[in-house]
Amino acid sequence: MLERPPNVLLVITDDQPWDTLPVKRGPPAMPWLESRLADPTDHWVRFTNAFLNVPLCCPSRASILTGRYARHTGVESNGDGADLDESSTLATWLDGAGYQTAFIGKYLNGYPWDRGPYVPAGWDRFLAKRNLDVSTTYEGYPFIDQGVPLAAGGSEGAYATSLLGNEASAFLRGASRALPWFLVYAPSAPHEPWTPDSRDVGSFSGVAIAAPSSRVVNDVTGKPAWVRALAAIDVSAADALVEDRRSMLESLRAVDRAVASLIAEVQARGELEHTIVVFLSDNGYSFGEHRWVGKRCPYDACVRTPLVVRSPWTEADTVTAPVSNVDLAPTLLDLVGLDVPGPTDGLSLRAVLDDRVGGSISRDAVLIEWAGDGEVPAWRGVRTEAFTYLEHADGTVELYDLVGRLGPADPSELRNRADDPAYAAVRRELALSLEELVNDPLPTVH
Repeated sequence: MLERPPNVLLVITDDQPWDTLPVKRGPPAMPWLESRLADPTDHWVRFTNAFLNVPLCCPSRASILTGRYARHTGVESNGDGADLDESSTLATWLDGAGYQTAFIGKYLNGYPWDRGPYVPAGWDRFLAKRNLDVSTTYEGYPFIDQGVPLAAGGSEGAYATSLLGNEASAFLRGASRALPWFLVYAPSAPHEPWTPDSRDVGSFSGVAIAAPSSRVVNDVTGKPAWVRALAAIDVSAADALVEDRRSMLESLRAVDRAVASLIAEVQARGELEHTIVVFLSDNGYSFGEHRWVGKRCPYDACVRTPLVVRSPWTEADTVTAPVSNVDLAPTLLDLVGLDVPGPTDGLSLRAVLDDRVGGSISRDAVLIEWAGDGEVPAWRGVRTEAFTYLEHADGTVELYDLVGRLGPADPSELRNRADDPAYAAVRRELALSLEELVNDPLPTVH
């Protein structure tokens, strides 16, 4: 009798900065998950250089579900969600292989568009929280449950992270033990307005919050024109951003409890050692770095994500090789024994997640890009362990020596080395890497 394929639990947070797991200073935002990552006897693997192909919610989620770059999914902005081919995603592939599938949380921005409430192909259980206004991110939000439009109230039990977590737990309790399952839990936290659960309000009061220095915030030397044109962030604005970050950290506490609860449900089923767990964010968020507040920027604050994976077939480890959100779909399919049914831009990471096959990640650089809009012009680049390389629509080129390969380490991406003769060979090499990853020309601005 063939062994039943493993289960998959995929947790996708919303706008979570990469440096919140772990928190650089002060108490952990996610104490349960941090405790598991710190346990050398557990099976968690940390990817310390994980990046998003496009640092924005809808494009990133489409890439996670398909293993394709945004320019291949057709979802290059938050307004393009309807263009995703929902007939070919992780949901349809795993559902076709006999998996019980469930999506609970934030789906693609704009869903259900003009189609009326519906359940996308491949999902047996589908509860999508709609995101029509930032004021309903955590309370009073509309959602669609199995094709039925509903609305959450304002009670404590309706707090979005908790309600969605409870629904995800209910799926696990009801899932057949005879079949494998695939569950996506996608809370809106820690998206703005960074509203914590009532029990977490004040949990970071009095804590010194790690914040970028005034130089990291306002020194835009060597940056493209759109960054240099941004208004400088004064002291009062910087203080307000620190308070926003404090609230953001507090809002992650409920996510941590939800993840712990889901893992407990898996343990209660006796399936933890037969379940792959993945945790990441759809994009980062800049709290003032390089004068920018938000996402879409080409710097680590936006393009980098926390990524941890629990694999029963490997020991606790840290992987420093660069990886991308487009790697998740081919990785999960590989781990459960399925072939990728079509073209993919990602790379399977099974070699570092399964000691039964072993190996390493054969890649030096990952592609990061943004198609451009009226506020942030187009840019493209590559990220390696050691360097950030960027080409902008206005012709600006940026190159940062993050770890100090040829000069002082510059992890904050402040000193542009693109025109430094000492970095000429590195620039040529990274430009070639970008050219190999991108076939079409970068749109220009005048």
